[in-house]
Amino acid sequence: MIQNVLNIFRISELRNKVLLTLGLLLVYRLGWHVPLPGLSMQRILELNAEGGIAGGQLIGLINVLSAGGLLSYGLFSLGIMPYISSSIIFSLLTKVVPALEKLSKEGASGQKKINQYTRLVTVPICLVQAIFVLKLLAPGGELPTVVDREVYNAIWFKPLVVLALTAGGIFLMWLGEQITEHGVGNGISLLIMAGIVARMPQGFMQMFARAEAEGTVRGEILKSILLAIMYVFVVLVVVYITKGQRRIPVQYAKLTRGRKVYGGQRHYMPIRVNQASVMPVIFASSLLAFPTFLFGPSALDISWIYEAFYRGGWVYSMFYIGLIFFFSFFWTALMFNPAEMSKNMKEYGAFVPGIRPGRRTAYFLEKVMIRVTVAGAAFLAAIALFPQLLTATMNLPGMATSFLGGTSVLIVVSVALDLVDKLNSHLEMRNYEGFMKGGSGSMRRR
Repeated sequence: MIQNVLNIFRISELRNKVLLTLGLLLVYRLGWHVPLPGLSMQRILELNAEGGIAGGQLIGLINVLSAGGLLSYGLFSLGIMPYISSSIIFSLLTKVVPALEKLSKEGASGQKKINQYTRLVTVPICLVQAIFVLKLLAPGGELPTVVDREVYNAIWFKPLVVLALTAGGIFLMWLGEQITEHGVGNGISLLIMAGIVARMPQGFMQMFARAEAEGTVRGEILKSILLAIMYVFVVLVVVYITKGQRRIPVQYAKLTRGRKVYGGQRHYMPIRVNQASVMPVIFASSLLAFPTFLFGPSALDISWIYEAFYRGGWVYSMFYIGLIFFFSFFWTALMFNPAEMSKNMKEYGAFVPGIRPGRRTAYFLEKVMIRVTVAGAAFLAAIALFPQLLTATMNLPGMATSFLGGTSVLIVVSVALDLVDKLNSHLEMRNYEGFMKGGSGSMRRR
């Protein structure tokens, strides 16, 4: 393992990419501690030590997707959430708008134009979300970390904060694209992963702070060891399912041209078990956060809505599972078109052995996709509800258990696997064994 890690730094090109990636991630972490204009850094640190502002489920979800910066009152409070929102919008529009769908099929040039549209749309999304975040960070119309009340009432203060948040979001978008272009891995995903991993020590510190106040430090140490073992087990399960595939055999018809025979080869069409990745969990969490956000405990006449959809209740859990299944099928149906795949296979002279080309092949692919999606959705539902189960049974703070499931572990594992694949590809091009034995490259060879 050590030898494989050292191989990375023996290749000058790969070494420069890795060092550049680490340097840009360091810039992100340093900028995360820069406070917004007019705010007191000392008061921000005191609030973070006290557990931050009370945000509920919606702010917690936005905080994860913004790479952990929302609750810091910092310049990067928006994080890369605006760019993610714009990317999701264009991912959906590409499947339903014919002009964008045609553009996406033009190869690198078409994808470059779509990326340009994504960046342009990110700017107004930044402005809207900056105003929204300013409202969230100022409960009752007052920022709890403001240096001076006169500064807060100044006519220039709020526009300046919105402008600073927008500039921070656009800078992070640029930072992520620089990592993608000149570094290793997907820059946007690495920023999210860095924010999630950076919050892990804070979760354990909260757990031990509560234990010290209650006089149960020894019990919390045992729980921490158990949580570490559980985290390793959950990561192994997530890796296994994430890499899991349903391989459909595909045979190419033989084509004779002169004295040469082309085709006749047999390949496999891989259909991932978790085809939708983390998107169903994000969509389901976003929708279920709105009832508690809109109908808070102050609304006494409709407080039953808040109580029913509060995280951890059986009503919340049932809706959560149902929405995860719905969005799993919805996202997979958008990204996986059996009819189009069957048409493309027929044009290239490929077929599934024992299945007639055309409509029969499309029906077969759709049936396989439905069965695989059911397994993937069940896996996502189990991972999403696992932290709630631990919080209820082991009496642990939500931040300590949030890394054992939900969006956090899915994002971290998927980004880590993608990073390992990128490192493997660089090493194998230069006849090295690979960063990790049994990685995707060695699996393909077998």
